[in-house]
This record gives sequence, structure tokens and C-alpha cells, in this order.
Amino acid sequence: MLHAETILNTLLDMVSEAITIVDPDGTVLHWNKAAEQLYNIPAAKIVGKNISDFSWNSLMISRMLEDGQPIQEAYHEPRPGVYVLVNTSPIFRNGTMIGAISCEQDVTKLVRLGNELFSTTSQLHTLEEKISQLASAPDPFHRIKGSGPAILQAVQVARRVAPTDATVLITGESGVGKELFAHAIHHGSQRAKHPFVAINCGAIPASLFESELFGYQGGAFTGADRTGKAGKLELAHKGTLFLDEIGELPLDMQVKLLRVLQEKQFYRVGGTEPVKVDIRIIAATNRNLEERVTAGAFREDLFYRLNVVSIEVPPLRDRIEDIPELIQLFAREIAVQYGKPNPEFSPEVLVTLMNYNWPGNIRELRNIIERLVILTEDGPISREHLPTAVQVPRLHAEAPLPPTLPSGTGEATSEYHAIQNALRTTYGNKAAAAKLLGISRGTLYNKMKKYGLR
Repeated sequence: MLHAETILNTLLDMVSEAITIVDPDGTVLHWNKAAEQLYNIPAAKIVGKNISDFSWNSLMISRMLEDGQPIQEAYHEPRPGVYVLVNTSPIFRNGTMIGAISCEQDVTKLVRLGNELFSTTSQLHTLEEKISQLASAPDPFHRIKGSGPAILQAVQVARRVAPTDATVLITGESGVGKELFAHAIHHGSQRAKHPFVAINCGAIPASLFESELFGYQGGAFTGADRTGKAGKLELAHKGTLFLDEIGELPLDMQVKLLRVLQEKQFYRVGGTEPVKVDIRIIAATNRNLEERVTAGAFREDLFYRLNVVSIEVPPLRDRIEDIPELIQLFAREIAVQYGKPNPEFSPEVLVTLMNYNWPGNIRELRNIIERLVILTEDGPISREHLPTAVQVPRLHAEAPLPPTLPSGTGEATSEYHAIQNALRTTYGNKAAAAKLLGISRGTLYNKMKKYGLR
């Protein structure tokens, strides 16, 4: 039977992430091949030695060994042009911390690809605009951006169903662009020259929904217009009616909507004459309608009537390869809107935005880009300009300030700042900082202790 340690070492050397394992004192127990390549430090040189003498992440591991708190998806640039995301966790046995493990994912290629895409997207959009101006019939789906498999699959289904009159149910989280798909399907249909009418089923009080959808006859109720008013169904005649947030439609209105779909006619509130309509229905929801049906909150027959063709629009976190293109697109549009120059984004910003979870999806991304374009005055947009909630943790090699500066002579204060700057310059590597200062490592440790530097 193979030895467990041999199997573990082989496995760790097979993975693409840089793996570091240390004991409670910070002594390196394992340094895999990916770590050797990332830091250009052979395992023979570091295994058995203290991590603080070699790697920038010594501060991170030391901090975790002290407080036992793991670090997840922290961003760092260990050396110019190299970008990593780090996950670090303590190792416990029988309630006692026996070491720590650090996993560092090199995202440099991803960042470089993002930068290349970012720098060429503006030119592509300009060409698209020129092509659209020259073409007699521009692509109705040109506003849906992205080249990832998830979004391309959704667009492919939408293109196929657009020329038909089939009822479409668009599903997806809030902010993914469901209405954008609905507009594209309408403009790709035979009804494109007729109205596209949208109604938000979750934004209209139940008491007003019937008159909003069906309209009302003159004098139907107190305060009503004497001449009456056409509802959304009438306004959408020959065109498309988009029912957003269909999952919020009241049960009594679900019955009436189902009757319209079946009979192609309805009655205005207070009216006695049927109104015939020729419309296509596109519905959208961020709710699970099957669960709503099971719970008795949505009619099963209406669900099947609406769900002839279903299109699921993926959340932004499932299409991170599209984020650089979307950033460039939104930045360009917003810069033109506010009369500002097209902004530059640092690679660190791209890494941060591509690793954020995006609960608000594309709507949230566009809002953040708008904020950055408006508030950033000069120079490229850096991570510090991002909202706090968006920033993934960033690992610092900077030594924290003690409660008070060293008392006594100005020479002591100067020495304190010199040590602090040396630690910053060497990303916390004490051996390198000592060489930079021209003192021994032992002397550096003593001075750090004296000034309260960690």
C-alpha cells in the first residue's frame, strides 16, 4: 500500500495552485512545484526554513497563526506584473492548531487576457456602430454583449424563437437583463413595427392592476376619465406585451390573463363589449414558478401556457469572462453621456471586479462604473476608487503604525520610518529588509520589537 504522505505530496504537486504548508512556528513543511514556479524559489531552499525569511505571504500566515482566522480570496501582487488570489486556512487537530495551509491561484494570464480584451473592445464597438449604420436591418440582439457559453446559449434560443409567435418565459435573477432580451425578441419578430408594451406585475397595487391591464370604460368608477382609458392589452395590439415579474401577479388576475390568452379578447372594467386583441406575450420572473405552483401561489395552467419556450439568462458571476467587455462598454457609454474622457482601469480593478459575487448582476456593474466615471477625476481608476463592499480583501506587506511614534530624539523617529519603509519595499521579507538597512536580521527583530512593529 502506498504511503499516505507520498500520495499527498504527489497530489499537491499536480495541482496548478501554489501550495504552502507550515507548522505552528511558521516552518515550511511543504512547498509544491507551482509555488516554486510562482516565486522562483526551489523547495530544497525553503522547506525546513521559516516562511518569514522567504515569502511575502509570511505576514498573512503569521497573522493567521496568531488569530486562527482564515483568509479567503485575498488579492495581492507579489511582484510587478504577477497577480494572485489567496486562500489561507489554519489546520486543527483535536482543537489545537498544528499549522496552516496557503493556496495561491496565479491569475496573471486572466488579467492579461482581460487587459487585451479591454483595450480592443472600444475599437470593436466603434466598428459595430458603423456596421449597424450601414446595414439596412441591424441585428436586434446587438445590445446583448458577451461571448461566454452561458450568454451565447441564451441568445441562441432567443434568436430561434424571435420570428415565431410563441409565448416566451424569461427567467433569471434581478438585474441580469431580462427586459433587454424581451426587447430583442420583439425587434426580431414580425411584430417589430408595432408597440412593445411593458408592465411590471410587482409594482402595481392589486386594486389597480385590473384597470391597468384591461383599461376601463368611461364612468366605470368614481374619478374615472369620462372617455375611458385603454389598458396595456389594447396598447399592445399587433405588438408585444411584456409582463415583468409575472410571479407577483395576483391569483384573481392570473385567471383573467389566462382567459385572454385562450380567447384573444377581454372586457374593459365596467365595459360590456368584448375587445379583441392580437398580441404576443413575453413574461419574465426572478422567482421559481414551479415552486410557486406547488405552494399554490401561481396557477399551473397559466404556468404551462406561458412556459412554451423558456430562456434562462445567466447571472453575471457565471460569465466572468464577459466582465472586461461590459466594463469597457459601460465606461464608454457613460463617459459620452457625461462629457468625460474614456477612463483607464488598473489591472487590480479588473481582478477585483472579476472576483466579486455581483448579487445585483449587470445592473449593479453598470451603476458602479457610472459612479467611477463620475467621481474619478485624474489618472487611471484604481482599487481605492471602488465601493468598499466590492473590494475583495487585499494583503498588505506594510507594517502597522504603533499606538504612538517613538518618543525621544528625531533620530529614533527617523529610524522607525526607515524600518517601516524597508519592510514595505521588501513586502515584509525581514531578511531582505535587514540587508536593505545594512543591519543583521537579529538587530532588525530587536528594533521592530522596540518600536512595536509586527
